Amino acid sequence: MTSFFKGAVSALALSCGVAAMAAPAHAYTLMDLFRGHRERPQSTMFGTPRPYQPMPGDAQSAPLPKVTGPRYYTYKPDAMRFVDLAKAADPMVTGAVASVSDQPAVAPVVERQFLIEAKVRADVNVAQALETYYGNAKNPFVWLTGTEINDRAKAAMNLLAGVGSVGLDPADYAVEQPAIDPANPDPATRDRALAQFELQLSSKVLAYVQDTVRGRVDPNKLSGYHDFKRKVVNLDPVLKLARLSPDVGAYLGSRTPDGPQFAALKAELAKLNAETGGDEPITISLDGVLHPGESSPEVANIVKVIGKHGSEALKTQHAATLAAYTGDPEYSPELVSLVEDFQKEHNLKADGVVGQATVRVMTGGDSNASKIEKLNVAMEQARWLPDDLGSRYVFINQPAFMVYYHNDNKEQLSMRVVVGQKEHQTYFFQDQIETVEFNPFWGVPQSIIINEMLPKLRADPNYLDRMGYEVAVNGRAVPSSSVDWYGSTANVSVRQPPSGDNALGELKILFPNSHAIYMHDTPSKSFFKRDMRALSHGCVRLADPRAMAAAVLNTTVADVAKQIATGQNKAVSVPQKIPVYISYFTAWPNRDGVVEYFNDVYDRDSYVEKAFDATTKAREAQI
Repeated sequence: MTSFFKGAVSALALSCGVAAMAAPAHAYTLMDLFRGHRERPQSTMFGTPRPYQPMPGDAQSAPLPKVTGPRYYTYKPDAMRFVDLAKAADPMVTGAVASVSDQPAVAPVVERQFLIEAKVRADVNVAQALETYYGNAKNPFVWLTGTEINDRAKAAMNLLAGVGSVGLDPADYAVEQPAIDPANPDPATRDRALAQFELQLSSKVLAYVQDTVRGRVDPNKLSGYHDFKRKVVNLDPVLKLARLSPDVGAYLGSRTPDGPQFAALKAELAKLNAETGGDEPITISLDGVLHPGESSPEVANIVKVIGKHGSEALKTQHAATLAAYTGDPEYSPELVSLVEDFQKEHNLKADGVVGQATVRVMTGGDSNASKIEKLNVAMEQARWLPDDLGSRYVFINQPAFMVYYHNDNKEQLSMRVVVGQKEHQTYFFQDQIETVEFNPFWGVPQSIIINEMLPKLRADPNYLDRMGYEVAVNGRAVPSSSVDWYGSTANVSVRQPPSGDNALGELKILFPNSHAIYMHDTPSKSFFKRDMRALSHGCVRLADPRAMAAAVLNTTVADVAKQIATGQNKAVSVPQKIPVYISYFTAWPNRDGVVEYFNDVYDRDSYVEKAFDATTKAREAQI
């Protein structure tokens, strides 16, 4: 036992905790502990627990410590600086160098000397790429032919003006053509303006390429709940490739992600932008909840909205009911069946009861403007992930309270999940599934020990002993009653042995990470019947953990059941590491490519939108 506890505290992060090793299966769940249910027989491994001895009054009055989780930040955009083209003033490179053209040598061209006077601010990566390209005298201008703005520039500007179609803001990449009087131009004034235009358009093109590949926003600056290794985009060859490309618009457009999920989001955005908004939205105004057998004038709107937003399969299945309905306010069995199938399609509790969650899905939940905002955020966040999620992966979408297993580029399994409460949020990151642990121990995180257990333990130090939890101090097993619960718990670890009511249930699926987040079973099965399932301490609870374990282990549910039936704690490595995306999308396509919308359970979209605004303002400030 001692070997298990060594270093356990470091593994007990702010979320679910990690533990291993078999032990007697007699323990209460955490909920038993808090609800004060009947106590378990005490373990005798430490002898008879000592009677509780109250602490001195001053110690008892000491304030309880508190462990706080990550926080959200005020977004600070990437640092901007002026592009430094001092090397362009070197005598070796100040000659008149035109862009690629067939013009005679006597044709007027813009002097490279004027580049040094151009004032363009860009982020560090873009600025360095500009300095690399224009600092080389052999590299001609990209957007100028002689003293004219060429067709290549016009094509690039046209593409940048339309980046709203892929979830970006055209204002971030706007460039104005210089106003030059063709009848009486001053050569120096003209060349300064053209040099400024050349450098500015190049900076916007590079910014676009970087943004469309990795996103405008650094997710790690949003909150402590975001954890990504930001993509590095090689900008050095972009201007050369843009100059040599026969179709610069196609070249730049090819840098946009083209995975199936992103393509579905893009198509949905185009559809919403094309809609005129002529149809009046259908509203359902329910006071409370509509149960089967009741009557309400809103039944007519419920039927109408299903006729509008229901799938073709659903409408075909219930064609007779929809055709026969005449506006009767009675919520009849036929209509209940219609609603139940609608709820089932949208992963709602299929009980025919129409509450606010069902109403929200029925009415689309969002205005077109709100949906467009969600799509823009979703397309930004999709850029944080790999363009190709892989042929085999697990995808958890927290706002949908669902997990999906994909294999051979197809969704083969999906199920409901429970994710973290708002005060114990699940993180947004990606990792790799490595292990399935059967009959697991539950290592209680320090956050739960301090925030939730400590008040009870100060009142009764024997509490954990009676509940069957195992306690260790500096790696040495001790009775709970011997711990000074008024001192620091930094060297104290607590774990719950495997059992039928262990907080992690029959198994857990591990993808080792610094947040101690994993997927697991739970004895609290009733939570999966709820539509709002942000109810855990941060880990992801699975409605059908045996099926998910069988999928990632590439085995059968029957084999998983045999492993569990032994009652022994056992960790099994997956045959091949599987990517897992613990994601957060309020708009995301389903298996049929239809985009669905979800509540922003943690209010995270607003932080992304604020980051958009901050980024645009930083880029607009040229001086």
